[in-house]
Amino acid sequence: MADPALHADASRARRVGRRYAEVDQIVTALRELRGAAEDRDAARELAVDDPEFAAEAERDAERVATLREHLRELLAPRDEDDSRDVLMEIKAGAGGEESALFAAEMLRMYRQYALSRGWTLEVIDSTDSDLGGIKDATLSIRAGSSAVGGGVGTGGATGSAGGGAADGVWAHLKHEGGVHRVQRVPVTESAGRIHTSAVGVLVMPEADETDEAELLAEQMVPANLRIDVFRSSGPGGQSVNTTDSAVRITHLPTGIVVSCQNEKSQLQNREQAMRILRSRLLEARRAEQDAEASASRRSQVRTVDRSERIRTYNFPESRVTDHRTGFKAGNLEAVLAGDLDALIDSSRRAEAEQRLRDAAEGEL
Repeated sequence: MADPALHADASRARRVGRRYAEVDQIVTALRELRGAAEDRDAARELAVDDPEFAAEAERDAERVATLREHLRELLAPRDEDDSRDVLMEIKAGAGGEESALFAAEMLRMYRQYALSRGWTLEVIDSTDSDLGGIKDATLSIRAGSSAVGGGVGTGGATGSAGGGAADGVWAHLKHEGGVHRVQRVPVTESAGRIHTSAVGVLVMPEADETDEAELLAEQMVPANLRIDVFRSSGPGGQSVNTTDSAVRITHLPTGIVVSCQNEKSQLQNREQAMRILRSRLLEARRAEQDAEASASRRSQVRTVDRSERIRTYNFPESRVTDHRTGFKAGNLEAVLAGDLDALIDSSRRAEAEQRLRDAAEGEL
């Protein structure tokens, strides 16, 4: 990290920085554990002659146990993408206009959550509905260098979930992928009946421009891409509906289609579409190489169907339920305002526990 030559290659510097953060938190936890063990042993020796040190020895023993468990979590196999930024897609599904309205609320929810963590959320592309909702939106969520953090030794939920300095946006948001179900009285409902709608969320780790360079260079050669331009659709405005600025890119070998129309110029829309395509290709490659990850990520959203839900937002009871972990939050309004920590931590704890079980089975 101290070698000036490293920072001449921004992509390599980012990779080394991520690895440094991963190793640094392990070394820090080990030093804390050794210090706590020394304090415990010293207190036990003093307690032989002075019983007043017995209580201190007991507190130190509890701290040693906590730090040992934390170090065990840090040493468990981790998701190599945890430090990455993400691309997120929000799609209205079953429920028509009501689903589109809730999709817009979810976009605001993730925007507030990102803001609370010091991240940057950018809407790359979106399609509005007639009543002010969104039919679909593609977002980029990025952490600044000072925002990547977790909580080690704080006693908080993030620490118990194996969080640490190497944890970035993907570590927190990867479990948001799936079908989110909402139960409430729609604004379009005159009889006051509760309707159930669904919104689909897809989350992908964002690829660096030079990430997996050989693969992407092979996949994204001009012969593999069909690029079409068309007139943007939307409410109007400068350069909207007046020029062929929207871009659609089809990756011929895989059939992946990406379109972007939010920017004013064709060049800007092309750059954004290529950015999304890189991440989708990178995600597809990883899914092919890792059958377990493939099953997990494919299951995020197969169809935006009300029955395939990961979470339910129940407005009459002001309750949010995560159906994978069983966690329930009775503060729906706060959740929609971006207070997602408890829900996200429940998924992160479940993942950490599963990784520890997998690691233990591998040792047997």
